[in-house]
Amino acid sequence: MKTAENGSISYGSISSTDKENSAPQGVELRHLRYFVAVAEAGTFTHAAERMYVAQPTLSQQIRRLEEFVGTPLLQRRREGVRLTEAGTVLLEESRAVLSLVDHGVSRTRRAAGLGRSRLRFVVQPYLPPTLAAETVSRLRSVAPEVDVTWLETAPDAVFSSILQRRADAALGWMSPATCALPDPLDVMDIGSFEPEVWIPERHLAAVDGAIGLDELARMHIIHGPRHADPGTYDAWRSALRTRNPSFDFVDPPFRESLPMTLAFAATGSRPSAVLTGPCRLAGLAARPAADAGRHEMVPVRVEGSLLTATAGLVWNTDLPREVQQVLFEIAEKISV
Repeated sequence: MKTAENGSISYGSISSTDKENSAPQGVELRHLRYFVAVAEAGTFTHAAERMYVAQPTLSQQIRRLEEFVGTPLLQRRREGVRLTEAGTVLLEESRAVLSLVDHGVSRTRRAAGLGRSRLRFVVQPYLPPTLAAETVSRLRSVAPEVDVTWLETAPDAVFSSILQRRADAALGWMSPATCALPDPLDVMDIGSFEPEVWIPERHLAAVDGAIGLDELARMHIIHGPRHADPGTYDAWRSALRTRNPSFDFVDPPFRESLPMTLAFAATGSRPSAVLTGPCRLAGLAARPAADAGRHEMVPVRVEGSLLTATAGLVWNTDLPREVQQVLFEIAEKISV
């Protein structure tokens, strides 16, 4: 800053280094929101639907963002879009910026006595219905003042959706990686669950209501669909291969219909079993089901509860303390 002869104040010009380090002029939060939407959706069409804007408008805003930044952020392909190296960096930074803004606005509103706490809660598909229902019921009763957005998706082993601040908490199956979740995540064990195993009613194990893992590994087992929970599926396959190295599951012929799959298994030329996903607290006896006997198949449990999956409630410790307390109480009190 310099003082001119006439007493006025003049400011020095911005150096080239300062220009390089300054944020691109013209970038707005909406550009970042649009960019994140396209990156996550994978196509401009799906992103436009998600953001409730016309596709040409969305494309124009992304091109403008690339002009502001000075480099391509997305590679346009026939099958969708792919992030460039620069785009990958901006995606991470955009998520952080948007999360901070949303969190700041939320805190400001609460300080002014406006609005309510918000919670984006991921529920993994194919959870035991009683577990999911109990969680929803307790969250509503314990925290009626919290606005909850429910998202149904399969979280990965390290719950990246929470790490990347696309969600605040999740209920899902835990893996060995979950035991060492990175900051700022916290987790509480809900309990261990095991599958329902359906075997022909003429099988000797049907009388006892339980079957050994050795015997099960020698059978033709239909399990699936794998995409419902790849981690649990792979762990159970590994356990069965310790008893029979050549063991592998058979893809279900009817992915969404257990009765149809049971009927298919009952007509096989070799002893067949149907393995469901984890659905019952480990150690409990198999209960008679409505489909039992209809297809000459009956439910049994695996001796020793050797095939199990652990459910966990995971959340971001950056959440407001009162919301974290709600999640902690729910995890403690859930009973199936």
